[in-house]
Parts: sequence; C-alpha cells; structure tokens
Amino acid sequence: MVPQGMIIVISGFLPLFAIVSMFPALPSIIGHFQDNPKARELVPLMVSAPGLTIAFLAPFAGFFVDRFGRLPLLLWGTFFYGIFGVAPFFLDSLTLMFVSRLLLGACEAAILTVVNTLIGDYWEDEGRRDWLFLQGIAGPVLGAVTIWVAGPATELRWNGMFLIYGVAFVIFILMKKFLFEPESHAALRNGEAGSAKTENETSSSLNSPFPAKSMTQVGLLTLFGSALYYVFIISGGLVFNEIGITEPSRISDISAIPALFIIVGALVFRILSTQDNTVQLGSFLLVLCTGLTIIGLAKSVPVLVLGLVIQQTGAGMTVVTLIAWTQTKLPYQHRGRGMGIWTACFFFGQFSSPWLVARLENLTGTVQGAFVVSGVIGLAVAAMMFLTHVKNAIQRRELA
Repeated sequence: MVPQGMIIVISGFLPLFAIVSMFPALPSIIGHFQDNPKARELVPLMVSAPGLTIAFLAPFAGFFVDRFGRLPLLLWGTFFYGIFGVAPFFLDSLTLMFVSRLLLGACEAAILTVVNTLIGDYWEDEGRRDWLFLQGIAGPVLGAVTIWVAGPATELRWNGMFLIYGVAFVIFILMKKFLFEPESHAALRNGEAGSAKTENETSSSLNSPFPAKSMTQVGLLTLFGSALYYVFIISGGLVFNEIGITEPSRISDISAIPALFIIVGALVFRILSTQDNTVQLGSFLLVLCTGLTIIGLAKSVPVLVLGLVIQQTGAGMTVVTLIAWTQTKLPYQHRGRGMGIWTACFFFGQFSSPWLVARLENLTGTVQGAFVVSGVIGLAVAAMMFLTHVKNAIQRRELA
C-alpha cells in the first residue's frame, strides 16, 4: 500500500498548491493588468476564490462519493484540476482567469473529499495515523518546492507559474495505475460477497443512520479550529508591521526557522494519536492558541519568534488531528458525505478567519489584541476538552 499512500499524500497537497503557487506571481499578475482598476482587488481574491468554491461544493462531492464510488470523482477532479489550473497561462482576461480559479475550486472539492475518504478506506487506525503523519511532514516540504519553482517560472513570463499545474496530469496517470476502488464499495455496487470483514462492515454501514449529531460536533469544532489555524497564516504580516518590522525580506528571515516546526507538530500528532480524542483535540488547541497569545503579546523579536515556534507546532498538529478525529465518527457507508462536510467546514473557517480578526481588531484596537483574544478563546476550549477527558476517565473508573 506504499504507492497508494504516496499518491494520496501528494494528491492531498494539490489544494494547498493552488494557494502557495500564487504568492510569487501576485505582483506580476497585478502589474500585467495595471490598466484594470479592479486588478488590485481581484488578483488577491484569485488566491482564496477556490477555497470558497470548496466550502460550497464539498458536501455535494461527499454525496457523489458515497453513491457512485471513490475513484470516478477523484480521477475526473484531478484531470480537470490540470485543465483549469493551466488555463490562465493561455488567457489574457482577468475575468476568465477568475472563473478558471472558481472551477479549479470545484475540482479541489472533489480531490480533498475523496483523498480524505480513501485514508479511512484503505487503512485501519494505525495506518491512518502513519499516513496522516507523513501528510503533515510532506506539506511544508512540497510548499517550499512549489515556491522555489513558481518564482523563476513567473520571472520567465508573468503567468508562467500556471504551467506548473500540469503536474496534475502526471498524478492522474499514477492514480489510474495504482489506486483502486475500496472493496466495500465494490461489493455494494456489484452485489458481490467479498471478505467476511467487508460483509460485516458493509452490512453494518447499510443499516446505520448518518451520524448527524457527531458530524454537527465535528463541523462546529472544525470551523472553529480552522478559523484559529488561519489567524496567523492570513493576518500574521499585520502583526509584524505593528511591532515595527515592515521589510518583506526581514519578515521572511524571521519566519523561516519557525515554519519548520510544522513538521514537529506532525510528529507530536503521531505521538499523541493513540490517546483519547479529547486529549488530542485539547492538545492542538493548547499549543496553537498558546502561540497565538504570545504573538499577540510580543513586543520584541525574540518573544515573537517564541510565539511563532509554538504556533507553527500547533499548526502542524491541527489539520491531521481534525481529520483523524473525524474518521473515528464515520462508518464506511457515510464516510464520503462526512468528509465532504468536514472539508466544507474547514474552508468556511478559512473564509471566516480574516473576518474574525477584523472584528476582534475593532474590539481591541490592534491586530495583536485580536491575536490575544483568539488565543484565549481557544485556550478556554482546550481546557474544556481536558476537563471532559478527566470527567470521562473518572466515570470509567467508577463503572469498573
């Protein structure tokens, strides 16, 4: 299952690729459309536009995944990801480029939903933890490679980086060769017997109602966790400005080493992955929000770096912890819809994060104040998680 795991890890990076690859190209694209008065506003929105499409379409993708199988939607989504991703290289209309980015988001909704579903289909708990851990490590590495390639490509031509999206066609070919429809769905579709394990899982799934209560909890916490996860990613540059650091090169230098701690966060997730869900959820909120609070209180570079190290460690724990927790709530028959809901909530969190920071900035008077309030709220929820764990442990001991 190693080839399947590697393909899933790389495929899961495609939606992040659509954001990361745009950053080096933004000035060039704005410059190319400098005669368009809306360019300064629309071009940055091209970065986040796919995320909004994902948020709206992921639940529908989840329905189709459960109804028609995993691979058809994944293969078509990946193929057209390449088409719509490369399309802006051949376009000279800002409107058409924006439309292509929205269509790219539709493909990302399919890819993310199926990839996260297949992690649950292909592996049991231990395997899921291992591949989610590798996914957490691969993200920063692939992100660095993407930026390294996108910069020179943009220097060759103002929209040259869009050709990089052609990597999706290579991934599509690898998917066709190595990925397979999970046995449970094949048995459901063809009416075949399959293994005893598959028959039991299939029968149980068919007779089980959709876990609406559990998925409501998953959706709310994912929305909350995502909004906190993106607080620094989207609004962190404003904090640097408030403490007097305005040069982009210096911001990059200060952020470089702390960014590596995302990998440490993935390792912490793997260490804690055998613990109770309340411990895992409380831990990522504790680390992430401690970092946000310190960043908000920082008045000097050393304190800021300390906050960044802790926050980035928490960021490395966040996504994989939320996915692993969600997988425990979903039987096979409802896994696609469940992961579609998770994906929608996560990207609505991305969309709502800058709104949250703006409201808290109005309340506190500074962006750093918004970081402190965000961090304290997250720490309060973390404390609730740990208290719930202690309460459950006491109840189990009394029953024993």
